[in-house]
Amino acid sequence: MTTSAARPAARPGTPRDPDDLRPVHPPARAWGALVLAEARMVARDTAGLVVPLGMPVLILVMNGIAFDTDVVVPRSGGRTAFDVYVLPITLTFVVAMVGVVNMPSFLAAYRRTGILRRLGVTPASPVMVLVAQAVVGVAQIALGVAVAGTVAALAFDASAPASPWAALGVLALAVAAMYGVGMLVAAVAPTPQSAVAIGLVAFFALGAVGGLFGPRENLPDALAQVGGVLPFGAAVDALTATWAGAAVPASALLGLVAAAVVPGAVAAVLFRWE
Repeated sequence: MTTSAARPAARPGTPRDPDDLRPVHPPARAWGALVLAEARMVARDTAGLVVPLGMPVLILVMNGIAFDTDVVVPRSGGRTAFDVYVLPITLTFVVAMVGVVNMPSFLAAYRRTGILRRLGVTPASPVMVLVAQAVVGVAQIALGVAVAGTVAALAFDASAPASPWAALGVLALAVAAMYGVGMLVAAVAPTPQSAVAIGLVAFFALGAVGGLFGPRENLPDALAQVGGVLPFGAAVDALTATWAGAAVPASALLGLVAAAVVPGAVAAVLFRWE
């Protein structure tokens, strides 16, 4: 039995030996550079940057004017209808817009232009793009939530959730759910334009049955029940409970988990790097 000597690591800039099959792991600075590059791409996309930040604030202000912000919801710790109903819808809007519309369009553009295929033969694998895009998306969501929360507090004297840690956990779960739907959109959309179109249809369909355009109680019973377990309605219900200090409905949590797992699993099967 013979053994071969371990190959010394190649110096930076040295061409890689094609017979060297050892895995190459990108350095930490490569991850940071890729995240920074993704952030610059998002910042240059004016519509993709402004809509998730500006549109929720517009909805917030319109609802704030329409709602009587002095009406206190019973058993909510003194919180108003604006706190309990308008804020959850606004925050869910931010998460859904970034996860279902923005993120898929970027991934479809990268696939269309061959960036993902070219990355497949370098130490910077296509998975790194997915991770970097997810990190930038989360940062954009955090900014959108902060902007909406600040406007709500200053303009309408909005209150923080009665269960802040539960609200943070629900927001994280909502992000995972919307990203699951977004990955499915990215998997089936052949072009960036189709990704935006499919994402918008999915966004408005989920929003329509989830309470974006009015109380779900106004919908037919069957449709209202379905909307409560789909990710938009489930996120709104769960956030409403955290603002009111009530127990988060199990159906809402299960709906968010299912939206994160099922579409994500289907997307993993259907997704093509080129």
